[in-house]
Amino acid sequence: MPKGQPVDSHQQVGVDLKINKLFKALVKSRGSDLHLKVGLPPKMRISGEIRATNAPVLTEEAMEEMIYQMLTADQKEYFMKNGSLDFAHALGEVDRFRVNVFRQKGFIGLVARRIDADIPPFEKLNLPEIIAKIADYPTGLVLVVGPTGSGKSTTIASMIDRINRQRACHIVTIEDPIEYLHSDKKAIVNQREVGIDCIDFKDALRGLMRQDPDVVLVGEIRDVETLSAAMQAAETGHLVFGTLHASSCAQTIQRILDMFPQEERELARQTFSLAIRGIIAQQLLPGLQPHAKRVPALEIMVATPIIRKLLSEEREADIPAVIRASQSEGMQDFTESLRYMVEQELVDLDVAISYAPNKEELKMALKGIRATSGAIL
Repeated sequence: MPKGQPVDSHQQVGVDLKINKLFKALVKSRGSDLHLKVGLPPKMRISGEIRATNAPVLTEEAMEEMIYQMLTADQKEYFMKNGSLDFAHALGEVDRFRVNVFRQKGFIGLVARRIDADIPPFEKLNLPEIIAKIADYPTGLVLVVGPTGSGKSTTIASMIDRINRQRACHIVTIEDPIEYLHSDKKAIVNQREVGIDCIDFKDALRGLMRQDPDVVLVGEIRDVETLSAAMQAAETGHLVFGTLHASSCAQTIQRILDMFPQEERELARQTFSLAIRGIIAQQLLPGLQPHAKRVPALEIMVATPIIRKLLSEEREADIPAVIRASQSEGMQDFTESLRYMVEQELVDLDVAISYAPNKEELKMALKGIRATSGAIL
């Protein structure tokens, strides 16, 4: 029992779980996470901010009663022995949560992530049209990168949902945890959760080709084995999505190459230059509009012939200049993205400047002046 078995509240016949009131409040508030800690009132992450509820302060006794009521006998035994437990929890057939129970300073704590079945479309996410075009690629590797909480999962979920609605294909996702539930539409969607449906990403990817996939989501690329399997799947005619913790397209490329030992790096470079179809680097900014409280700033690299040439020739230092000069190809850097959001009144000017990688460049862009580069051959 490495990570615990899923337990759904609706399966516990006749049991009225006290914690379900908090889960229902999380759903009603459209929050993403529930945080429970002894000595504090329950808190929720809403629109990226952790906020206290008006519920009473949690005592040690109240916490233990709520948590142990959720667990099977085997799960309780595992938790008591190991001090941490992951499991799934459900309210009915729609609202699901990925729960981690842990001990800290001798007390029980809990963090639960709401798994959202309501996948927002592109237009509600303020994503540019090129994102839809990237989702329509038949094959290749697409990376969505950014720090934790930058909206990577939401962007990919929207892309997967587009494919699900438009293509009669087989989509396999490998996630830790599953964050959005996809129902079968035009496509068949199978979602595998690490620790519940498979041991880890590497284990799931080993059996992937026997499952006849067309589209694959690798929830997080953490090591060279997972990366190699993702690139191999992309090379052999599959569309592969993956996420990575990186702040820009350039940093993503460097991190990808650095995963490989020095003696394998040249082959990895050539393989990556052929497999990659696009990189989307993302960060979330507080928005101005009531319907868009958080909006994404995006740097987008599309693997055009010149991008592939630069990658294969170890000239990735030239790629940012190509991104800046290739808006007609759908590419954009963070400065262009921030300029657009300010002009569309999606974000405040001061907020945009605080997030800008080059503040003076953004100020010039807002005046209609952008640095240009000569042709890169």
